[in-house]
Amino acid sequence: MSQVLKDRFGRIHDYLRISVTDRCNLRCVYCMPEEGVEFEPEEKLLTFEEIAEVVRVLAGYGVRKLRLTGGEPLVRKNLDQLVRMLSAIDGIEDIALTTNAIHFASRAEKLREAGLTRINVSLDSLRADRFSLITRGGDLSRVLASLEAAYRVGLDPIKLNVVLMKGLNDDEIEDFLKLTLERSLNVRFIEYMPIGHDDDGWKTKYIPLNTVLERCEQRGWPVETLERSVRGNGPSQDFRIAGAAGTFGLIHPVSDHFCETCNRLRLTADGNIKPCLYWSDEFNVRRYIGNDQALAELFFRALDVKPESHEMAKALLSEQQSHTPTVRRMSQIGG
Repeated sequence: MSQVLKDRFGRIHDYLRISVTDRCNLRCVYCMPEEGVEFEPEEKLLTFEEIAEVVRVLAGYGVRKLRLTGGEPLVRKNLDQLVRMLSAIDGIEDIALTTNAIHFASRAEKLREAGLTRINVSLDSLRADRFSLITRGGDLSRVLASLEAAYRVGLDPIKLNVVLMKGLNDDEIEDFLKLTLERSLNVRFIEYMPIGHDDDGWKTKYIPLNTVLERCEQRGWPVETLERSVRGNGPSQDFRIAGAAGTFGLIHPVSDHFCETCNRLRLTADGNIKPCLYWSDEFNVRRYIGNDQALAELFFRALDVKPESHEMAKALLSEQQSHTPTVRRMSQIGG
């Protein structure tokens, strides 16, 4: 490896998030509108072979961790085939999946055998009626069955992603924390982000994550701060309730961004590099696949325009921003 993917701020990028589809079987209120969404035609999506070619080249520049996202990645047929292809690439050490887990239980074993190492499950309520409301029709029982399947096949760690929304699910903070007392999982509370919103409506649901620590204090739960995971410099600030089997994390991109340790790039389902989740800059890879040098140079060009920070806090305060925010919805980016 002669060179690593380093940006002008000295951040080394060893982590690629790959969206395999912009489609989803749910319509979560913070992610997609209920109707009227136009999806990319299948012929515009990167093929598994194209994705594997991009990863092969990037592995030569130090990329070691991959995450498959969507939309909902499990609506893409034969996803285990892609996992198998990626796990066979020299240098790739970790392949994770972010999923709503509606379809995961029946495919857990096949994905694990193909090389999947860990899973993040999006789960914003533990109450069946509220889960159905937030997801616009999702079945909570299927998600819970998928979590058990993840334990059964030995995925580690298992993480729950909980987008906190004021007046909608913030009364379930303690219920989610209680899960960590008995189970070895990491519950990650995520601040509502202004991704793909063309108005300020998102602010009405925004709640800062210090609320989670305040709830622990109110319950008399002693909390210890954990050292950053050896698996990398991810966005979560992790804690453990004293004596708990699991942990909980706070991901606060708005109130306390983690841009200085960002090590990730994103590849959208239609083949665009996004150097930053929030800004609109994109670079399409399709014409460069098959030319390793040109493809690598494109990624370095993308890194050259990556700003030091995403400035979401300025969006919360309605302040002027230095770049143009993306108009893509979260489902179109891959999170």
